[in-house]
Amino acid sequence: MQVTTAAPRTYWLEHAWLGTHVEPGVALEVADGRIAAVGTGVPAPPPGAEVLRGLTLPGLANAHSHAFHRALRGTVQVGSGTFWTWREVMYATAARLTPDSYHALARAVYAEMALAGITAVGEFHYVHHAPGGTPYADPNAMGEALIAAAAEAGIRITLLDTAYLSSGFGQPPTGHQLRFSDGDAEAWAARSSLLKERDHARIGAAIHSVRAVPAEQLQTVARWAEERRAPLHVHLSEQTAENEACRDIHGCTPAQLLALHGVLGPRTTGVHNTHLTAEDISLIGGSGTGTCMCPTTERDLADGIGPAAALQNEGSPLSLGSDSHAVIDLLEEARAMELNERLRTRTRGHWTAAALLRAASEDGHAALGWDEAGALEAGALADFTTLALDSVRTAGPLPRLGAETAVFAASAADVSHTVVAGRHVVRDGVHSLVPDVPRALADAVEALRG
Repeated sequence: MQVTTAAPRTYWLEHAWLGTHVEPGVALEVADGRIAAVGTGVPAPPPGAEVLRGLTLPGLANAHSHAFHRALRGTVQVGSGTFWTWREVMYATAARLTPDSYHALARAVYAEMALAGITAVGEFHYVHHAPGGTPYADPNAMGEALIAAAAEAGIRITLLDTAYLSSGFGQPPTGHQLRFSDGDAEAWAARSSLLKERDHARIGAAIHSVRAVPAEQLQTVARWAEERRAPLHVHLSEQTAENEACRDIHGCTPAQLLALHGVLGPRTTGVHNTHLTAEDISLIGGSGTGTCMCPTTERDLADGIGPAAALQNEGSPLSLGSDSHAVIDLLEEARAMELNERLRTRTRGHWTAAALLRAASEDGHAALGWDEAGALEAGALADFTTLALDSVRTAGPLPRLGAETAVFAASAADVSHTVVAGRHVVRDGVHSLVPDVPRALADAVEALRG
């Protein structure tokens, strides 16, 4: 089933976030999957309108996802270790994926995202081939499984097809990494070029990291994205060990290496951007390169706290992702970005609730190539989500404080409705396309572990 466009209809929103404030009594006219008109000061639902009680926000954009990491939830919390020990467990899970099992898991994960108010996901996809590196009969079987999974879960996807060509600086892929690699960037580009966009799916590119793509091949990936005006994402300076190795081999930081090879720019997003120098921050911000922060994963993996405020001050737009899916909750990601900065600086109020919602919606969509989404305004895609204002987390504050309540108190559990292309995907907390999301998740994870 594809993401389909609903027939023309009117939605009446009890309260709506209009980018700068909460407005009571808003009527959205929806036609051809887009918002045709926004009416304010509408005290009661017009005849025939669908009523959404609570606070309606633009749909949330999960700008960084590895869908198969959802199978690790809970299992990697036993014992101690680092990112590098966690990575070995992740590799073992990746080794068991097939197109069918990945489709089943991703469908359930994307349905979980819809239940959390997410209407678009950026899937950072690098498990391309069969174990051992042999291509499938359809060389994009795994990517196609993800695109189909998003359609069946009712959300939009930007498949960020990822170049992953080496195990480290100057080292060929080994073991589990063999199924990630196309051999070289030209072969990656040839395979990626076979992927086709659909109404619900756009195709972007990714460089896994500077350790996974040889420096002389970075420009091939960047050029592929430039020619298609497609988004380009890259894991950047997540680990100090990678930074040190990059300096040893290339005499510069990862950010400087990317700048030298033409990777940075307004259509590029660095994911994590954690361990940066002052020069790195200026390079990223000055080039208009975006930053995708994934606070729940960054703290789960003990990565560290990235300089998000400094990056934004230098000109880097911020987006948010749930990455490893330790939890799937974009409101928690938004809240954590501010609270992390409070812990780091011991001062409060680095971002307003409005700025955090923008990172979770409008700027996240832009990072994924969906510039027409992320706002409740005429001409925008009719993608939005509603939070209940009467739960134990949200009850009490005046509606005019709805944005602050959403960011600093609400959670994914408060999502009551999710609408994509004017069509209900989640209604009253129930997914309309995947009837039992918990069972779908349990079955997919169990099948993968078995």
